[in-house]
Amino acid sequence: MSIASKKTIGEIVRFGIVGVIATALHYAIYWLLQIFINVNIAYTTGYVLSFVCNFFMSSHFTFRSEATVSRGVGFGGAHLVNWLLQMVLLNIFLHLGLSNKMAPIPVFMICIPVNFLLVRYVFSRGGKNKKQEK
Repeated sequence: MSIASKKTIGEIVRFGIVGVIATALHYAIYWLLQIFINVNIAYTTGYVLSFVCNFFMSSHFTFRSEATVSRGVGFGGAHLVNWLLQMVLLNIFLHLGLSNKMAPIPVFMICIPVNFLLVRYVFSRGGKNKKQEK
């Protein structure tokens, strides 16, 4: 197995760990808030709060790189695309009759792989990560 493929497998595993934590945080916040406020606002609030944790965990743990402003902007752009996709899918699944509590589950199943590709691009462009060079 090549070094590049081992690196990619490691990133996928670490992304999965971070993703489970961020998704659980997102879903827990959504689940609590959707009882009291509009589901779209509850979903977005959960997304934003998990986004902050996700950025730092992705930087330091998943991709072993520094949390820079440029990566933060790229990460934010990737997550804006991801959030828009999630909002469209959430509302489609709600319209199809899934409950407020269940609708996010298929959304996560579709959007997490897409998000990995977008975020990996942000952290891999520009060459080697500083932490990897040490």
